[in-house]
Amino acid sequence: MNPKLPYVLLLGAAAIIFILSCMLLSRGRRSPSCESQPSVVEQAGSASQSLVFADLTAEEMSQVVRYLQGNLGVPLVDASRAKPSDNCIASVDLQVPAKAEVLRFLDGGGARPPREALAVLHFGNQAEPNITEYVVGPLPRPAYHRDVTVQKYGGKVPYHRRPVTGREYEQLGAFLDKVAFAAAPTFLQEVFEYDRTNMAFQSSVPHGFQSGDRVTWFVLFQNVSGFFVHPVGLEVLVDHSSLDPSQWAVSRVFYNGQYYRDMVQLESAYVQGRISVEKVRRAPWDGDFSSMRPRAPPAAPFPVQLEPQGPRYSVRNNHVLFQAWSFAFGMSVSTGLRLFDVRHRGERVAYEISVQEALSVYGSNCPGGMSTRYMDGSFGLGRYTSPLVRGVDCPYLATYVDTHSLSESTRPSRRKASLCIFEHNLGSPLRRHYSNLQALYYGGLVNSALVVRSIATVGNYDYVWDFIFYQNGALEGKVQATGYPSSSFLHGDGLRYGNRLWEHTLGTIHTNFVNYKVDLDVGGVKNSLVAHDMAFEMTRAPWSPEQQIERPRLTKKVLDTEDQAAFRLQSKMPRYIYFAANSKNKWGHQRGYRIQITSFAGDHVPEASAMERAISWARYQLAVTRRKEEEPTSTSIYNQNDPWTPSVTFADFINNETITNEDLVAWITAGFLHIPHSEDIPNTVTVGNSVGFLLRPYNYYDLDPSIYSHDGVFFTSEQDFTACEINPLACLPKTASCLPNFPPFTYDGFRNM
Repeated sequence: MNPKLPYVLLLGAAAIIFILSCMLLSRGRRSPSCESQPSVVEQAGSASQSLVFADLTAEEMSQVVRYLQGNLGVPLVDASRAKPSDNCIASVDLQVPAKAEVLRFLDGGGARPPREALAVLHFGNQAEPNITEYVVGPLPRPAYHRDVTVQKYGGKVPYHRRPVTGREYEQLGAFLDKVAFAAAPTFLQEVFEYDRTNMAFQSSVPHGFQSGDRVTWFVLFQNVSGFFVHPVGLEVLVDHSSLDPSQWAVSRVFYNGQYYRDMVQLESAYVQGRISVEKVRRAPWDGDFSSMRPRAPPAAPFPVQLEPQGPRYSVRNNHVLFQAWSFAFGMSVSTGLRLFDVRHRGERVAYEISVQEALSVYGSNCPGGMSTRYMDGSFGLGRYTSPLVRGVDCPYLATYVDTHSLSESTRPSRRKASLCIFEHNLGSPLRRHYSNLQALYYGGLVNSALVVRSIATVGNYDYVWDFIFYQNGALEGKVQATGYPSSSFLHGDGLRYGNRLWEHTLGTIHTNFVNYKVDLDVGGVKNSLVAHDMAFEMTRAPWSPEQQIERPRLTKKVLDTEDQAAFRLQSKMPRYIYFAANSKNKWGHQRGYRIQITSFAGDHVPEASAMERAISWARYQLAVTRRKEEEPTSTSIYNQNDPWTPSVTFADFINNETITNEDLVAWITAGFLHIPHSEDIPNTVTVGNSVGFLLRPYNYYDLDPSIYSHDGVFFTSEQDFTACEINPLACLPKTASCLPNFPPFTYDGFRNM
């Protein structure tokens, strides 16, 4: 044996131990924290100018309430406690200034428009109860108010058009429990084991069949998690048109396919054994099949996005900067998320982009379901914007913004983290090319876009509202639908109106429509509407005249009038339709922005329907009209409760006026048909339930503006693509090998309910 061998083995073992120790220590060592890059530089005055569109602050709302309480000369009761016969403040929101005033301020160096609020009041304690809208200003110290109701609606707004308040629903719940249900104790106890806590209800809208009606079907469900899919077969029609709740009465009762005069008749028929009873198994509190509790234990964490050098966008007050984009954002109490003064590369392309309405029309063989047409703006798409869950509703490291609203109260409410802004790497190229012919190179650009998002939960539905800003100058408006499907009790020929989702649950067929207002200003306020499309033409081959060639050619048409620019829902629309500027690009083409709609909508309500005019915006997939201050919205919150005499009729906006070289607005409708199916249990997924529109530059630039993005990648076969100065991706192991600073998880969605 070589005497040196033990020493060699010992030295080798020591070296191995040293190497392993270094590896273990390096594994245990935390990666460095990501360093933020310098903040995005704001243009001088841009953030302060955008405040002309800013939502009211909580203090401004409170100032308006105090002013109204002291200057109207009538008693005002807090809406959360008000009876129908009381006066109360229904809502306070921003009164957006007139466009001409705002443009003089933004572009012409004019005075800042006075800051004003729009207050909606319910006057029930008057000889002639009515709804009145006041503009109150100037803020923050209001000194005047003016009644704008007649100016906006052409007359007074009758009191029966008011939305049902939370307090009125409380009173209706008490009426059902103490009056209606008290007339059928045996039936309720033996069929439903009713204990005054185990039933929930959902109401139908509109409330009746003609103007002045306030008669509502209340559909009863088991009071469990996800109650929307737990119908029990009982529905009660309540007449609550009187301003005195003691005069409310049951008008009709429906149970398991049969109608009864009232609860007394139902009780009598049950006691006498003349009812076909369908007992529903009592569900546990978590809802059993409707529970959203995960059925699998946690496993490896899902992927998360990080910003190695911090956000590449800035949010200051209501103003956002992202690469070549800038815009202001806000939240209307009734219509939700909206944008103003949208600019790309410093030039305004849109003055306003806003949600207008979300409509659902249901079918069923039960009365509540078959009579339901939800116009969710009347409930409040902004009011019911929900706090967002970090990491699920938006990326964990998104910027979260609080919003405020004042609705059915004298105090503003704060919704923490109810709007989020984030840059999103879509995981695909915005553009790319790999060349293996002639020159050998690769060129590409990651598709990274900025997203502004809010989510409104209105009853059973959750609407995910997005505005997405792309690096090539395109802007997308998108809504994704999720939440629970609405349901009816399965009986008789119910399968004509949907699919069976559980033992007694019929998922009812319904349409979903959303409407947007898009006020484009392309190269200036004055625009025209132009349509480009294609047609095949037959020609003889010039080099071989005996042969025929079919070739596509470009068709062009200027749409001169509003009637020409109103495209019915299922009609054929030109594939390229765009707002054209009065200027041209380098190649002699009119600069434009194209409207491209993504929709697979169901059919619109027949125009013969008595209530169709209230939702006549849904007749059209696209309608372009002259912009008018007196036509600010396509609908009204009052249309829900009186669709037979609508306060705003969109169809009247279209009156064949010329739209050449005018300030124009595009009204866009997108939608989908939802036939609930078994995979909608426990609730509906967003996949496949996404619709909206794109605004895309069309000869607006001389070339694709994204070529100026800092994110571009290009290298040739002759370059060292592992060098950072040639290919920034080669630096990722260094620039992105850090751990972001994850803030602790918090959620305020269950506070101040």
